[in-house]
Amino acid sequence: MLQYITNTQCDRPVTEQIKAVLNGGCKWIQIRMKDASDEEIQKVVEEVKPIAAEKGAFLVLDDRVELCEKLELTGVHLGKNDMLPAQARVKLGPLAIIGVTANTFDDVIAVRSLDVDYIGIGPFRHTLTKENLSPILGIDGIKTICKEMESNGIEIPRVAVGGIKTEDVKSLLDAGCNGIAVSGAIAFADDMEAETRKFISLLPIGF
Repeated sequence: MLQYITNTQCDRPVTEQIKAVLNGGCKWIQIRMKDASDEEIQKVVEEVKPIAAEKGAFLVLDDRVELCEKLELTGVHLGKNDMLPAQARVKLGPLAIIGVTANTFDDVIAVRSLDVDYIGIGPFRHTLTKENLSPILGIDGIKTICKEMESNGIEIPRVAVGGIKTEDVKSLLDAGCNGIAVSGAIAFADDMEAETRKFISLLPIGF
């Protein structure tokens, strides 16, 4: 499946980004607005949540577990320095989607026994979307983590993230990823809807 991560570095407002990718068929959106206030994020959510519901898409919020609970969103994505996944699960309940970030297999081991729904593995390549990047993994690094997960019987879905372009999709799927998370390649495209459709067309049906 394609996850779109909102981008605050492009000129398009976050609400317009979300509407564009929804129109392009994206069903999974991470609202990432690191420097925004809770009130600013709430305004975005109030505008796009009904549209997402109408299109059968779900919204996850980056980091802010309490705000996710307040706004009744589908779930959260947690970085390594955010709230512990176990604490988020207690707050959000059994039906919430909880994703976590991993840069090494040790990161995966740290969450393997926790109730998480997917692991974002990356960064695949350098990206301007996120500050303080972990070491770049490239295709070989991502393939290694995926293989280690498989050999250790860790069946948590694997989502590649970080600077992904359309030409990378096949190699990431071949490396063992179950989905991709994209921000800049769509956010900075001349036609966000068309670029979203292009990414989706490269994924197997059901992703």
